[in-house]
Amino acid sequence: MNIFRTISAVAVAVSLWAFPATAEILPSPEGPVLLTVSGKIENTNEGETALLDLEMLRALGESVITTETIWTPDNHTFIGVRLKTLLEYIGAEGDTINATAINDYSVSIPISDATETGPIIAYEMDGKQLSRRDKGPLWVIYPFSSSRDYRTEVIYSRSIWQLDRISIK
Repeated sequence: MNIFRTISAVAVAVSLWAFPATAEILPSPEGPVLLTVSGKIENTNEGETALLDLEMLRALGESVITTETIWTPDNHTFIGVRLKTLLEYIGAEGDTINATAINDYSVSIPISDATETGPIIAYEMDGKQLSRRDKGPLWVIYPFSSSRDYRTEVIYSRSIWQLDRISIK
């Protein structure tokens, strides 16, 4: 087996782990669980839910959004997993995301918001992991500065911080 076949085999194995084609049991989190996903999902690791820690979220691929927000002055650089990527990974099959924060505040986000250029679930701001004081550990961030379409009350209301649970309906 030559080196290119070995690299290709490893790449296929990694992509199958990261994005299961059929319902699969996901790896178990090794660190503290930051996000619990339930509802209409194919891929789980704890009963009918998917539990994800920071390293599992990072492994899905990091996306960067540099934007202003109405909650923070100036531009900030947010790093997180693309919402679209997360939904693909867990095999989401619904129309709506019910996102809930640590304090039980909840919002509905249409699955249609999860696009290649849409929101991320941020876990870092300006190179630092988000803490509870900084609206963490997870914050749904839209690319507000990229389009006027993202600067509406409806979109602002979907930018839930201190996110810890998602249910797919």
